[in-house]
Amino acid sequence: MAGQPVVTTAELATVGVADPAPGPSIESRTAGEVKALVSRGALAEARELFAIIVARQQRRAVRIAYHFLRDAADADEAVQEAFLKVFLHIGSFQEDLPFEVWFTRILINGCLDRRKAKRRRERWLLPAQNTTAEDQGRVESVPATAASPEEMLLRSERRAQVAEAIERLPDRQRTVLLLSLYDERSPREVSELTGMNQSTVRVHLFRAVRKMRTLLEGTRESR
Repeated sequence: MAGQPVVTTAELATVGVADPAPGPSIESRTAGEVKALVSRGALAEARELFAIIVARQQRRAVRIAYHFLRDAADADEAVQEAFLKVFLHIGSFQEDLPFEVWFTRILINGCLDRRKAKRRRERWLLPAQNTTAEDQGRVESVPATAASPEEMLLRSERRAQVAEAIERLPDRQRTVLLLSLYDERSPREVSELTGMNQSTVRVHLFRAVRKMRTLLEGTRESR
């Protein structure tokens, strides 16, 4: 694969430019330095410097990937694959495009490709599998205060219900909701990360929240 991955709006992964900032982020500056090192053939130094980007972005990346894939192992693989693609194509990084946006574009692309591949496998070969508690524990932070067994059970059940409801959303609504809530992106940033205009993003977010509420209320009523 040569150059920057191409993402179509239909795949919900076209990414634009993020909100203006006072200056480039640490990741953007570091990516520029890595690009310069690679262009000079100093690959060992480039890899060492790139590790700074990995350390700063990995936790956020795993959380995004997990909420798309609902499988910790798949999320880990998607994140590592995204970092590898970024390093291999660092020469195509444009300094006027924030690194975080470029990286998120590649990560979301990979997650969507994995979802499609997984659906194909499940259609022909594999039964659907539920997310395990172990998977959830690998990416969700543990509450700082102790909780009773009953509270922990209720929280676990609630997380499972929310995850199931998210899976039932249409692709665009799911993507907008995940980027808005779990990546804490503003409507403008989501617009730039998906290629949708801001009004469309707001509509999809409204519909996603409304559908989630309906699904979760239905879950409570059925208990």
